[in-house]
Amino acid sequence: MDLLKRGSRGPHVQLLQLALNRSGFGNLAKDGIFGINTENALRSFQAKAGLIPDGICGKLTHQALMPWYTGYVTVKILPGDSFYGLSRRFGTSLKAVLTANPDIEPEHLEIGSSVIIPLPFEVVPTDIDYCSELIKFCVAGLKARYPFIKTGRIGKSTMGKPLWSIIIGNGENRVAYNASHHANEWITTPVLLKFAEDFSTSYANDGEIYGERAAEIFNYSTICIIPAVNPDGIDLVTGALKSGDFYERAKKISMDYPNYPFPSGWKANIAGTDLNLQYPACWEQAKKNKYALGIVSPAPADFVGTGPLSAAESRAMYNFTMSFDPSLILAYHTQGNVIYWKFQDYEPANSRKISQLFSTISGYSVENTPFASAFAGYKDWFIQDFNRPGYTIEAGLGKNPLPISDFPEIYEKNLGILTMGAVVT
Repeated sequence: MDLLKRGSRGPHVQLLQLALNRSGFGNLAKDGIFGINTENALRSFQAKAGLIPDGICGKLTHQALMPWYTGYVTVKILPGDSFYGLSRRFGTSLKAVLTANPDIEPEHLEIGSSVIIPLPFEVVPTDIDYCSELIKFCVAGLKARYPFIKTGRIGKSTMGKPLWSIIIGNGENRVAYNASHHANEWITTPVLLKFAEDFSTSYANDGEIYGERAAEIFNYSTICIIPAVNPDGIDLVTGALKSGDFYERAKKISMDYPNYPFPSGWKANIAGTDLNLQYPACWEQAKKNKYALGIVSPAPADFVGTGPLSAAESRAMYNFTMSFDPSLILAYHTQGNVIYWKFQDYEPANSRKISQLFSTISGYSVENTPFASAFAGYKDWFIQDFNRPGYTIEAGLGKNPLPISDFPEIYEKNLGILTMGAVVT
């Protein structure tokens, strides 16, 4: 995390404001502007934490705030401790503590051993802009609270950031969901992270999600979520990345294509390759289409790269998909409230029927991909090579990047797709 102080701006400041609110040291507007109120709240937190109350958030303060970034704290058992007493001390539920520590017998707590205590708020925020640090914290927090899920990395971005994966369930039916191939469509990342949290919470409490028993889905399917294919680009668009060599190169690329506002118009990875034009599904046709538009070099959007899978992120997605071998995929994008379901003349079994179900659930229309965008996408390649149902979900309406205030409506419309996607094949 960056060093933050008066005058700092951006998603890291929003994350700091969120953590201070969660910790009880502020009722701050999460506006991403480090002003006097944020400074005063931070000073109070630092004093309580035994730090120098200088109002500057550096390494030690970030470390002290970590429980409120991730949503859990690790404590060592002292004489007289009990799960019930710990839950009362931290204002959480006994059920949450038991869920987070399935291998520890509550009646036989070992002095000096460590236990995880979930804090009394949801891990995944849905009212602040996203950045790669926040994604990392969400993944860590979900894993700590729900040890029945598996987390890992399918690869690294161009800048070396992890491409996280979250796996929920142990069934034979394998489905894969991904978001944010395009940087300025980052609102799809909290959609998938929130679904992972809601599904895990429902499963832990033997409850339902979208009217379906979570335990039945858990046992029938294995759901793999890739919440952010393009973390570098997300950081650029939301302002978490605003200096350094990669930033300067992106800015220079953008100057060659002035029709794209910088950085809000950036869809590509940080090197200027459009990740959803990278897959070996008529890539040459995609190149021909985009070159005809004058996109012949690294650009904020629509540059197909030097060849299929030439970008680290798309190559990681290709390798992951080949290994995971899903029966169905959902690729999340934004703009149009549309479901794209076909590639060329391929029509996998039940794919039309499933698309109509998704349409009924969400209210989104079902359409064929326009010719100009109908090649070299992740969904295109999956349908071509696996001959199984694959869908591009274009969520929301407006101008990219959609504001986080659009999240509730987008999530409401897509919860059913995400739930039923795990059981329709």
